[in-house]
Amino acid sequence: MSNSVIKNEGPRRPLKEKIVQIYEAFFRGEDPSLDNINFWDEFFLLRPNLYFLESQFEAMTYEEISSLKETINNLFYQCVRILKDGNQIRSMNALQTLCALVHGVYGKAPGDYGFDVINLLIGFSSAEHLMQTLIERLSRILCNEYPSNLKSLVLKFLLILVTATENVSQNTLLEYLMMNSAFEAIIQLLNDTKSRQYHGYDAVLLLTILVNYRKHEAANPYIVKLSIIDNEMSLNGFGQVVSLSLSDFNRKFCEEELEPHYNFWSSVTTFIESMFVSEERESDKLNIRANNAVLLALYEVVHLNRNFLITLTHCQVDASGSSVSPSPSEPVDMINSSPSKVENELPPSNLLVTFLEFSSIIMLNTKDESNVNTCKLCFIILTCITEDQYANSIIHDVNLVYKVQLHRMPMRHRKVCHDRNGSFQPLACPMLDLMVEFILSHMTKSLPFELYYLCLGVIHRILCYQKKGRVRLQYQWKELWTALITLIKFLMTQEALLAKNCNIFNLSIQVMNTLNLFITFGDTFLPSPSCYDELYYEIVRMNHVFDNLYSLTLRYTTCDGEWKEFAARLMNSLVNVRAIINHFTPKIESVLADNGLSALTEDQVLDVVRSNYDTLTLKLYDNLDQYEKYTEKPIESAFFTPLVRSIITEYRTSLNFKSLEMQRIMKEFSTIS
Repeated sequence: MSNSVIKNEGPRRPLKEKIVQIYEAFFRGEDPSLDNINFWDEFFLLRPNLYFLESQFEAMTYEEISSLKETINNLFYQCVRILKDGNQIRSMNALQTLCALVHGVYGKAPGDYGFDVINLLIGFSSAEHLMQTLIERLSRILCNEYPSNLKSLVLKFLLILVTATENVSQNTLLEYLMMNSAFEAIIQLLNDTKSRQYHGYDAVLLLTILVNYRKHEAANPYIVKLSIIDNEMSLNGFGQVVSLSLSDFNRKFCEEELEPHYNFWSSVTTFIESMFVSEERESDKLNIRANNAVLLALYEVVHLNRNFLITLTHCQVDASGSSVSPSPSEPVDMINSSPSKVENELPPSNLLVTFLEFSSIIMLNTKDESNVNTCKLCFIILTCITEDQYANSIIHDVNLVYKVQLHRMPMRHRKVCHDRNGSFQPLACPMLDLMVEFILSHMTKSLPFELYYLCLGVIHRILCYQKKGRVRLQYQWKELWTALITLIKFLMTQEALLAKNCNIFNLSIQVMNTLNLFITFGDTFLPSPSCYDELYYEIVRMNHVFDNLYSLTLRYTTCDGEWKEFAARLMNSLVNVRAIINHFTPKIESVLADNGLSALTEDQVLDVVRSNYDTLTLKLYDNLDQYEKYTEKPIESAFFTPLVRSIITEYRTSLNFKSLEMQRIMKEFSTIS
């Protein structure tokens, strides 16, 4: 009998959550609040089912969603209204609902993210007032004593809002964030150590994207305010967020590098892997792309705010006054970090030290396009730094010395030595080392011309500062001269291949201008007369390189072609080098003949150089110590626009309402409540 009863009942359907039943009514166009004056207060006490909301939006067409405009407008309005009542549970649930609404509506928009989307989401007639109220309320939560998880969700909502479109400048809804700036509320999160640990990354990412909204089209208050901010704690906090992310990347790279890999079987494994894996590991790519956001943030603040250069080149100092060095941190999950993670007893460092090491790691693999873009961004940041006179004065200050670990690419003609100790030097020295390393390690048939231009530009800016200020940096200049001459030699060797697509003459002119700066003005900034002697020795020793370069320019200037003008300019830049070679070579040959020798030692050649300066005639070139100031527009606009898009795409890809982070925020908040 009981069996027949069970059989007649049939399978039971799973019960739906109450919140899901209400959602279904919403999506049918119904208003469950009509007969219940307490409906919305009760509704926002229910935990949102974000996965259900997301799936409902995904299943509908834009036209079907448009038919629910009144319902969506009302739901948006009620979320904003609830945020004003101060109840934290309701506020948390309202924010999550807003996240789902923005994500759902924008996900189905047909590509025009203008007034139609604003009208569908908020209602155009009430949008200005409602957005003003919303932004004011969100700013109040960020600025005052509220649970950190509520602040985290405010930032997540704002990030969903600003990343709703791949092209941030197409997101017309952000006009309301321009009219009602949240800059002060966001930047305040960086002042306090604990707040920075939980919210620093999201705050910096949010500011960076807002700065790029219609950057060159209209007035942007976030650009203006970021450029004039002089609060030391805020700027220092901004720098620490960047340091934490970059130093974590550096630390992980060093840990992998130090793993034992010299035994036989690991060598065999490495060889076999290299046969089948031609690209870097996917995890490494993602790690690098994750750091593009903080690199862009670093670029924006270095480019816009001169006050930040103090933070860039000095030890990081915590609000308590204690020295804080960069420490491990996940760039995409800063709010999971605990404040204790930064209390490491590491040697004093600064953001520039961390950044130089990071740049050296990125340079190790420029075969991948994403790495090339990251490397270019690093070089642009260095360009901005070396253009600033105050930054230059600090990186050349002999009283401010640091150890910088630069990672070098293993090559056939040299053995890489992993020197973990290093030496204390002014920061200009490792900066030049980084540029020399790039020059020597990237001479391939697919030469990254753009990176070489930037690299040589950084070197030129440093030398211009030294020449103007008569700063005599104790540096191994011979390494730089050798690298420059080696680059010239490579360009001539691969001339037939490279000249088809690239202007090797313009690049060679940059090299020659740098060498001419040493030749003409080296006595004003080289540390000793012996350095000047060594420069002439290197030129004479490598005379065949310059002779071949002159022959190349002669060939291109005697026939019509697209490079004729550049070849003529390059020929003109060779006057001094050829004068040195033609002046000292006969003197050396005379000494050889007089003494019956087949060759001279280096010291003997140097003696010949020292004793024959007086009769040498050189040409004085104009504007060797001048360079074109860096401007983002129009030169680099085409680079930054897709870069910002890729950062936004990366964030949107990581956004998932089923993610562990969203679940953790909900769980922790319910526990606190």
